[in-house]
Order: sequence, then C-alpha cells, then structure tokens
Amino acid sequence: MSASFDFTDRVVLVTGTSGALGSAIATAFDDAGATVCGADIVAPDDEESLVDPDVVDYYQGDFTDEDDVARVLDEIVGTHGRLDHLCNVAGTWRGGTPIHETDVETFDFLFDVNLKTAFLASKHALPHLQATEGTIVSVSARSSLSGGEGDGPYRASKAGVRLLTETVAEENRGVVRANAIMPSVIDTPMNREMMPDADHDAWVDPATIARTVLVLSSEATAATSGAAVPVYGEA
Repeated sequence: MSASFDFTDRVVLVTGTSGALGSAIATAFDDAGATVCGADIVAPDDEESLVDPDVVDYYQGDFTDEDDVARVLDEIVGTHGRLDHLCNVAGTWRGGTPIHETDVETFDFLFDVNLKTAFLASKHALPHLQATEGTIVSVSARSSLSGGEGDGPYRASKAGVRLLTETVAEENRGVVRANAIMPSVIDTPMNREMMPDADHDAWVDPATIARTVLVLSSEATAATSGAAVPVYGEA
C-alpha cells in the first residue's frame, strides 16, 4: 500500500536541513508540494551539505543562539506570511567515555545542539503555529529510554527532547500537535564511516524516517500529540 501527501500552500521549517536526516525530510516535504524553509549553520552549497539547494529556501543560522532563531523565524514569516510545520532535526552524537571521564564541554555541547535548539525553535515558532494550528515533530532517540555505557549526556539530552515535546503538546492541546520520533542508528554516510563493520542492512534509511515525519505532520494523525514514535526498524 502506498501513501501520498499534499502539503501545498503549507510552509515548513526544517532545522539541521543540511544533514542526512534533515535533507531527507526537506526533500519529502518538497515532493509533497510544501514550501520548505531550511535552517542550518552549513549552507546547501557547502561540500559537507547533503541537501539539494533547489529543495529549500535556506536561512543560515545558529539555533543555539536565541537572537539568530528569532531572526530566522521573523524572516520566514515575513517572506511567506505563515508557518505551518516545524521539524526539529538539528542534533548530533558524542560518546565514548563514562560520566566520571566526560568533560563539561561535551555535556554543554550536546545539550546545546540537541535540546536547546529544539527549545528555541519551538519557543519562537509556537506563536505562528498556534495561528495556523500547525505541528511540531522533533527528533529524540531510542537510547533516550534507558541509561547506557559511554554516552550518558547524549541520552539525557535526547530524553529532554522527548519531555519537551510532551510539555509542548500538553500546553497546546487542541491547537498545536507536537510529537517526537525515536530513531536508533540511521543509515548515513557518517555512520557508515564510523561503523564500517556494522550490519548496515539493519539501519533505517533517512527517507523512510522522513515519511513518518510527514505522517505526523498530516491530518492522518489528527488525534496524535505528545507521542514518541519508534522509527528504528530492526536496528
């Protein structure tokens, strides 16, 4: 069974749009007819970017900086007149050391990139999403459900994303729907480079996860808010 979506006349903001998952989500919304606004520190024409420059209306910004976030949201709404959907994709992973050996710079970095970006984007997008009765989809992680060895700050930051999502959903019941997705290992070039001997066939393709984001942003899930949706397949 195939599914199709029509986001014509909808304006979407995807943070972390130059990365593997952000670019896949941006492409999926573009294919569904949306106006896709992409925000990232990395420009689409950068050699490290994975997004097609033709897919996004790009806004360069550091989403750990509230002034930058406010500026980008003002520019998007000023240009397009509205905002219907926010996808908090900006994030990263660091690990390898137990808590007692983890430096505070790593802790701060993970909470800034994974949690603070989602908080600031949601904070400044919500007034516009309330006006359009829109949606937020944020990227948490399967590992946020339990403790583990060597990546505690990452897990904690992603647990924060999940709890932030539940809070936004509760505070905006009946107006803005907010949900999180929980991937495990995503099949990206960086992950393949970091784990060359892993079973790559068990990893989930970013485009597959992007379809779940479209579902959660659509009327197909009109009764779903505050959920944490697994998107880890067999990984």
